[in-house]
Amino acid sequence: LVGSEMCIRDRTPVVRYDIRHVTTYRYREPVRFGEHRVMFRPRDSHDLRVLATDLTVSPEADIRLIQDPHSNSVALVQPRGTSDRLSFTCTFTIEHARTNNLELPLLPRAEVFPVAYSLDERLDLEPYLRPTHEDPDGQLTDWVRTFIQAPTQGAGKPRDGLVAMTRHIREQFRYAARDEEGTQTPIDTLTRRTGSCRDFALLMIEAARRAGVASRFVSGYLYDPALDLESTGLPGDDLSVATTGAGSTHAWMQAYLPGAGWVPFDPTNNLTGGNSLIRVGVARHPDQAPPIAGSWFGPADAYEGLEVDVQVHRHPV
Repeated sequence: LVGSEMCIRDRTPVVRYDIRHVTTYRYREPVRFGEHRVMFRPRDSHDLRVLATDLTVSPEADIRLIQDPHSNSVALVQPRGTSDRLSFTCTFTIEHARTNNLELPLLPRAEVFPVAYSLDERLDLEPYLRPTHEDPDGQLTDWVRTFIQAPTQGAGKPRDGLVAMTRHIREQFRYAARDEEGTQTPIDTLTRRTGSCRDFALLMIEAARRAGVASRFVSGYLYDPALDLESTGLPGDDLSVATTGAGSTHAWMQAYLPGAGWVPFDPTNNLTGGNSLIRVGVARHPDQAPPIAGSWFGPADAYEGLEVDVQVHRHPV
């Protein structure tokens, strides 16, 4: 109708979080620094709104903000002078509505393996459909088939298979935090049955792609009500649900299912939505979305170590 307006009101309850992310590199003597890429600002969407952000660097640095090819916000930081310590303090406040997944209806073409993407979808999703790691002996492919073919996993339905895979990794693999950069290959993670959140996310991404489901890597933060209660004394959410990986940066994956769009799967915690996962960056591969990456110049043995502290606090209702 001419002159008519349509307004869509979302009455989903909103949670407000304050997040503080501090990363400190230490050296036994002053060194010079090259440019660092810092990915810390959450991605705004219908379920997540950024209210305030701040980035403080010590020593003083020149900072400029850009968007990368995936439309992630990236701060390019060039520290000035020399120092035996380099510290990044990122703080922000967000509003987070519940991220849906299993509640969202799917189109019929998303109910079978492989997902029948439209031509336009395939053109846009092609980088997220192509595996990036080799599977020479078919070990990963055989593992994926157990979630595609088993009737108990949803009779071959993609979302049900992804839910089963998420739960399987949580129950059958052992989580092991790792400070050093890089990610295990999917075959290493599958063989060792242990890994970090980034390792589990990559394993599931590569498995989903081999099953014909477009998937991408997500980096961000994880809200743990138990840690919040411990530090603030304020009641959080359900404390009976054990959360793994909080207190540092976190990683999970998203799968694109027609009708529902990009939906989350966190195999580290068996999460498929809710308010606990706070997106910062998305990428085709984990190497494209490190929280901080950069260089320094000095003696080879000058580097002493890295400390990361992430605190996510929920505002009282």
